[in-house]
Amino acid sequence: MCKFRHILYVAVLLAGTASCSESDDDIQLGGGGSSSAGSGTVAKGYAARMEVPALKAGNLFIQHSTRISGSTDSVMTYCMEFDPDKLHSRWIAFRFDSRTRENNTSRTDAWADDPSLPSRCQVGTSTFDGYTRGHLCASADRLYSREANAQTFYMSNMSPQLYDFNSNYWTSYEALVQKKGRDDSFSDTLYVVKGGTIDNGQTIGTVSRGFGKNVVVPKYYFIALLKCKNSTYESIGFWVEHKNYGYAQYQVPASELSAHAVTIDDLEKKTGIDFFPNLPDAAEKVVEASYSLSTWGLN
Repeated sequence: MCKFRHILYVAVLLAGTASCSESDDDIQLGGGGSSSAGSGTVAKGYAARMEVPALKAGNLFIQHSTRISGSTDSVMTYCMEFDPDKLHSRWIAFRFDSRTRENNTSRTDAWADDPSLPSRCQVGTSTFDGYTRGHLCASADRLYSREANAQTFYMSNMSPQLYDFNSNYWTSYEALVQKKGRDDSFSDTLYVVKGGTIDNGQTIGTVSRGFGKNVVVPKYYFIALLKCKNSTYESIGFWVEHKNYGYAQYQVPASELSAHAVTIDDLEKKTGIDFFPNLPDAAEKVVEASYSLSTWGLN
């Protein structure tokens, strides 16, 4: 079992008129790479980004980034809150904007343990017994650079998923996120949070990785989306039970996706996660209370 690290989280709230420019909360790093917030530290910079939920004490905040070719800028591939007891992330967050929505590479299949995790939290790269290695930040979510795509194959980004759920059902939700994320006429920035439930009562069980390491198997999966276009925000959530729905790959209709749509407020109640806390309070109350299926092409 991995030893706990304590995280102190300082939320940075945006004041005044909300902005969704892609540099609104970026920070400069010395180059590409990864970092994590450990004992006694404050999660700075990346933790104040619009897509990042409120952090839970005792978990690890980890971000992975890459350097854009020909630039000194570093761009976040994704970040996560990792539970060292459950050996599974609580959520994974990222965004599509003018830099990250590009399609410049292909799937790398670069399976690896996450170098940002201590060795006692690493679980090996073999497939899960009885389950697939299900991406949370999908490989196809990060095609703007080969290095970024390789980072999606870190095992910290994997969740034990039933094959028929992962390959035949969850992919339809991923395809919706990718379609909307890469459409600059739909949003200037699409903020994405994805995950599987790991709290007691919201798991199927665990998968043994040997040496006393057990990875939890979520009972539900969720997605929280926040779009910003011309400084106007809209949101939607999805709450999906982890099971075989009987669909073939890429044959899940929009009506099936919309049946699992929920407000962000409802998703917060189901997951216990505070999504998009860096929205201005007034905007957060309105944006998270409703959704429009037509906005997301699901009516």
